[in-house]
Amino acid sequence: MKAYIFPGQGAQFSGMGKDLYDGSPKAKDMFHRANEILGFDITRVMFEGTDEELKQTNVTQPAIFLHSVVLAEVSHEFQPEMVAGHSLGEFSALVANRALSFEDGLLLVAVRANAMQKACEVNPSTMAAILGLEDSVVEAVLQDIDALVVPANYNSPGQLVISGSFEGVEIACARLKEAGAKRALVLQVGGAFHSPLMDPAKHELQKAILQTKFSNPICPVYQNVDAQPTSDISQIKTNLIAQLTAPVKWTQLIQNMAKDGATEFVECGPGKVLQGLVKKIVGNEVNAHSI
Repeated sequence: MKAYIFPGQGAQFSGMGKDLYDGSPKAKDMFHRANEILGFDITRVMFEGTDEELKQTNVTQPAIFLHSVVLAEVSHEFQPEMVAGHSLGEFSALVANRALSFEDGLLLVAVRANAMQKACEVNPSTMAAILGLEDSVVEAVLQDIDALVVPANYNSPGQLVISGSFEGVEIACARLKEAGAKRALVLQVGGAFHSPLMDPAKHELQKAILQTKFSNPICPVYQNVDAQPTSDISQIKTNLIAQLTAPVKWTQLIQNMAKDGATEFVECGPGKVLQGLVKKIVGNEVNAHSI
């Protein structure tokens, strides 16, 4: 079975999507519609913007979504039997499996990005990648820290991203190094994504999701919150809302896709991060590549 996976924030680069725009009238039309929906020229930022411009959450998220969805739409080989997306990428996956229209997906991503940007400004915070420790060891260390710090992204065995207050993350990095972590690397991000500090953004996103029309998908989506497949619209909405403050269970999600028959993982979007994670999670025997 073929599984399509969609990247999240961090995969952006200047020039992203330009080849799609130049090579397909359908892609060009989708880029122009995105400019109208968002109310600013995201196409220009994607094609010509600086790294600093592309790093802004309210630009990054729509840009990665747009690149991913357009790529899926214009690809002749795109025939998903199961889909998943890392964090933001879950919205791309839901457009790809027809649960959401392109327009509604982009509007939700814009709401999500702007709400997260505001939450970051209200509660300045950060994230860090912890390498070389078992998940259970990281979890145990975090539980003994009084300041706010939680697991955020279970990316692959030995790679867990933590999220929280500056104090919490600083203490956690020091203690995790003492516990044997090979690296504890503070990330250049706008705030503590997938932590309780995103709660104000969750309320805003919830309102938008509940007002949006969802359709029956053409294949299951494996969602970040529980790593399980679903085609149930009510469950999809509930999990999308919960995702902002809950950890991304990417390791468990990929394991479940493989267990359910996925032998080919196709990354659809900018970058090649996810296919690398797939190989770390389920081994090199699976076929993991870009579209």
